[in-house]
Parts: sequence; C-alpha cells; structure tokens
Amino acid sequence: MPWSGRPPCPGRRAGRRGYLRIAAELRQRIASGQLAPGDQLPTLPALCTTYGVSETTIRNALRLLATEGLIETRARAGTRVRPRPPIHRMAADRYRSTPGSKPTPYTRDQGIGWSEYRLDKRFERVPADAELAALFECETGERLLARHFVFYDSDQPTQMSTSYVRWSDVAGTPVADPINEPWPGGTRAQLATLGFRVTAITESFTTAMPNQLEAATLRIGAGIPVLRYTRKHITDTGRVVEVAHPIVRRGDTTIVDFRIELDD
Repeated sequence: MPWSGRPPCPGRRAGRRGYLRIAAELRQRIASGQLAPGDQLPTLPALCTTYGVSETTIRNALRLLATEGLIETRARAGTRVRPRPPIHRMAADRYRSTPGSKPTPYTRDQGIGWSEYRLDKRFERVPADAELAALFECETGERLLARHFVFYDSDQPTQMSTSYVRWSDVAGTPVADPINEPWPGGTRAQLATLGFRVTAITESFTTAMPNQLEAATLRIGAGIPVLRYTRKHITDTGRVVEVAHPIVRRGDTTIVDFRIELDD
C-alpha cells in the first residue's frame, strides 16, 4: 500500500527525543495496515519534509523500527516494511511419533515436509559445567557431546538449539556423527536406537531479548523478543539422556499450546 496522508502537526519541531514520536506514528501505520508488508517508505528527504525534522532525527526513528524488526533497508532498494513471518503453534503432543516415521517435532511445528527441512549442524565434545551437570543429574566435568543446530523452513532460519547427550552413551554410534542429521523421527527416535526408552519429556520456558548471536542467526531485529526453553528427554528408569539448552525461537511468532487433562 503506498504512503499517503500526513501525520498530526507535521510542522512541529521534533525536539530532543522527537524520533520516538515519529517512530510511534510509523509503527502505528504499520500495525494498522496503512503500511503493508513490502511497502516502501518515503525517502529520507521526503520524511524530513513531512515531519519537519532533521535527517538525523529520521534516521534515529528508522533505526529504532529496524531494531524492532518492523522495517528493513537494502542497498538500492530503499526502506520497506518487513514481511511478518507466519505464526507457528507448538502443540503439546508434537513429541508423539509413530515408530519409523520421518517427521520430527520441528517439522510438525512448522507444518512442513521433509524436503523443506534443512539443518545446519556443528558437533563438539565438552565437559559438563555446573548448570549442565544439574540438568543431567551427573558429575561436573562428565564428557558430553554438544550438537549445535540451526533449523530452516524453506531457507528461513526459525529455530536454533544446542542439544547435549552423554559421550559415554553415543561414542562410536551413528548418533555421534553429524552426517546422520537430520535424523528421521527426531531425538526420541534417535535415542531409541541406543536402547533408551524415553517416557517423559520436560520443557521449561523463559523469554528475553535476543543476544547478538541469536539476532544474527535468526535474522531478527534486536528489539524482537525470543522464546528460550530447556528440554530434557528422560527414560523409563528416570535417567536424563538428552538436554537441549537452550532452544531459541523468535517470540513474536511462536505460540505454545498446552492441554491439561483433569480428573473428574
């Protein structure tokens, strides 16, 4: 939708923090749909004329909106309203799987097929620090295999995580070789090949602003919150055999659904 109309009191001097007012007005236009995803914003000189402020003030307003992930500037393409990714719902039953099936909890979350699924991975051996030792209920210093993943939905990064397993459980097995990722059926199916019967999965959620690595990896503005959670796979004997810490997704497009069964 093309730019139209003028803001209230366009000739008013912006003042020392006038960029906040200008950013708020542009943000409202984006939220209302007056500026739709893909629409191009006016040039800097045009915005300066419209708002009666300096180029520095306009740049500060646009920088704030870019940080929030609302707009993006590309060379020779100008500044446009950034397309908003679709909302994805994470259902409580996403870990349920049929033996031998290909889908993973991630592909179910995204609603994508196996051919649309891409995974960047990096494996390394690390000692368990105090936090990981507490999560695994093991000794500090126990050797773990850290598996760093970035998950893509049709070339768009939507999730990153570090998944840890005990080195003593996976050494010399296909699980320790990154060439076998992505694994059909996901982590639960992977652990089953090692003889572990996973009967419980726990997740603990927090929200925060992204750090520099998270913002760059997920291609989001620094002002977009992320959802971070810790997951544990637990066997029928109560042994923790995998810890993902953390799993990170953009928080503005992720909905976590829970279903709680109540006794009469």
